[in-house]
Amino acid sequence: MSDTLVIIPTYNEKENIEAIIKATFNQKKEFDILIVDDNSPDGTANIVEKLQLQFPNRLHIEKRQGKNGLGTAYIHGFKWALAKEYEYIIEMDADFSHNPNDLVRLYNACKNEGADVSVGSRYSVGVNVVNWPMRRVLLSYFASKYVRFITGIPVHDTTAGFVCWSRKVLETIKLDKIKFVGYAFQIEMKFKAWKHGFNIKEVSVVFTDRTLGESKMSGSIVSEALFGVIKMRLKGLPK
Repeated sequence: MSDTLVIIPTYNEKENIEAIIKATFNQKKEFDILIVDDNSPDGTANIVEKLQLQFPNRLHIEKRQGKNGLGTAYIHGFKWALAKEYEYIIEMDADFSHNPNDLVRLYNACKNEGADVSVGSRYSVGVNVVNWPMRRVLLSYFASKYVRFITGIPVHDTTAGFVCWSRKVLETIKLDKIKFVGYAFQIEMKFKAWKHGFNIKEVSVVFTDRTLGESKMSGSIVSEALFGVIKMRLKGLPK
């Protein structure tokens, strides 16, 4: 058993899932993987279950009954990881927008460089986004600027979903009280970690938009982020 679990939430990712699993297992450091699948009608879970025969005790899957949002999928995975006593837990997308080759860098930032949370950041050094239309780049970039301005959090990429959490952070944050499910989930988690005094380190990465499968982005997710942070800032850190 590795000391680090990579959580990959999935919904209709049959084009990517086998490749992302194998790329993760091909790293120099050993990682375990948990797939949290939201009842994908395309058979994503079936592919994972077949791969479990190749990677016994390293590849795990939790199948949920419905599509309940990215935030709830990660919280489900976080609780599973804490119960299994992993020391580090990494969030990663299934579509290769997050490069598995950066996993070791995120891990090292927490394990060896003093971070409690390490963020795979698109905006800590310039703007490192590939294959996004300019409108979406600007929306994402200025959303993070907006969040930083409203909340005061010293993180350039507040909506990043490529994050390594040390166990003690997830044990401190009250996961059952996380309110948001989309982009704002990522913001709320980082905000709470910062308010609790944990050290957040940004690791510059290149984000590459998916080439296979369909994006899960929606207008409601963006709206949740834009308006949710104001409520979060006004309420501070809920107990």
